[in-house]
Amino acid sequence: MQFDSLQAISPIDGRYRGQVEALASYFSEEALIRYRVRVEILYFIALCEELPHLRGILSKDRTDRLHDIYLNFTTEDALRIKEIERVTNHDVKAVEYFIKEKFDDLGLSDEKEFVHFGLTSQDINNTSFPLMIREAVEHVFLPEFGGLIDQLQFYATEWEHVSMLARTHGQPASPTRLGKEIEVYVYRLQEQLKTLEALPHTAKFGGATGNFNAHAVAYPQHDWKRFAADFVRSLGLEREAFTTQISNYDQMAALFDVLTRINVILIDLARDFWMYISMDYFKQQIRAGEVGSSAMPHKVNPIDFENAEGNLGIANSVYGFLARKLPISRLQRDLTDSTVLRNVGVPLAHSLIALKSLRKGLGKVLLNKDALYQDLEHNWAVVAEALQTILRREGYPKPYEALKELTRTNAAITEKAIYDFIEGLAVSDAIKEEMHRISPHNYTGL
Repeated sequence: MQFDSLQAISPIDGRYRGQVEALASYFSEEALIRYRVRVEILYFIALCEELPHLRGILSKDRTDRLHDIYLNFTTEDALRIKEIERVTNHDVKAVEYFIKEKFDDLGLSDEKEFVHFGLTSQDINNTSFPLMIREAVEHVFLPEFGGLIDQLQFYATEWEHVSMLARTHGQPASPTRLGKEIEVYVYRLQEQLKTLEALPHTAKFGGATGNFNAHAVAYPQHDWKRFAADFVRSLGLEREAFTTQISNYDQMAALFDVLTRINVILIDLARDFWMYISMDYFKQQIRAGEVGSSAMPHKVNPIDFENAEGNLGIANSVYGFLARKLPISRLQRDLTDSTVLRNVGVPLAHSLIALKSLRKGLGKVLLNKDALYQDLEHNWAVVAEALQTILRREGYPKPYEALKELTRTNAAITEKAIYDFIEGLAVSDAIKEEMHRISPHNYTGL
């Protein structure tokens, strides 16, 4: 029976498959197999360039055909490896045997025992996984994330001079500007982006228990640590100098922690826009045929921001588990990291869904300037901070207490109430004029 997305257990491969399709090239079973084949082939080529008795066996044509094994890797190739795995009951060994079959076709039968030479399966896994994560982040996540930052930066500039009532503890507070509030998110996300881009992607590569035992016994005079560092660096990774059989996973955990912080900021963003919409600061574009509620025809719900928040929460749950679990393994290794590693694409998929939802939601908001204006107009009490600060400057006795007595009541503080208060102050006309120029609409700081 042919698989259909309607039958998927996970919404990543079901409902949201179209949004995360690009990640299949990095995190599917076929993709993992392809990455393993790639590392094995590149390792063999590196050995042929390194070991004196192997130098010269690879002509340009042979080298090109070796690269073609992973560059032109097909679903049929992956199925062949899975067929071999049913016999070996070992996924990486199946890759080795598959490559050896290809070597026979290439006339490299005499050299095929240098496939997977001196390695353990984790030398392949712990290069393949960080490589796929690095490339997925670079080619899929970062373009979408950068697009969101650009979108927010556009709004920050567009709304730079739009005055808005601020709220601390949910209560009216000193006014701000809508553009500046959006700029806060731009700044926060850009700071995390710097950290994300600065993080090294590291790999384990050192034999069965990290000591190059097999390499050293076969070629004791060779500088295997230098070779391994160079090889891993050629993949765009950095080699972890001291490990057990498996990666220490510390840098991978650091990556998940950064992605978690990014998502926390995005949850904050989603909730703020949800609130702005509920406060009528934004309308949402109405699309023909859309339904907001099955019962209430008038509703246009902020579903994109809600969808984003939910997916970000799921992503962070998995990121947190991965970051806390992967660096822990009994003695030289237990197998728990193997099954856990297969899920690294799951939180990235949920993050990607959230990014797309946020960008969609932001693309639908329509600024309701009148709502922002009226909110400020109904809250003249917020200029009390400005007035008492000017009075402090002028040495006026107990200015804070004077404004507190005026404003800390349950009565509405209107423009007239502020005007009358200023007129009753024992200060010069120039100071009164200075204070009269202050309104909730222009008291927005720098």
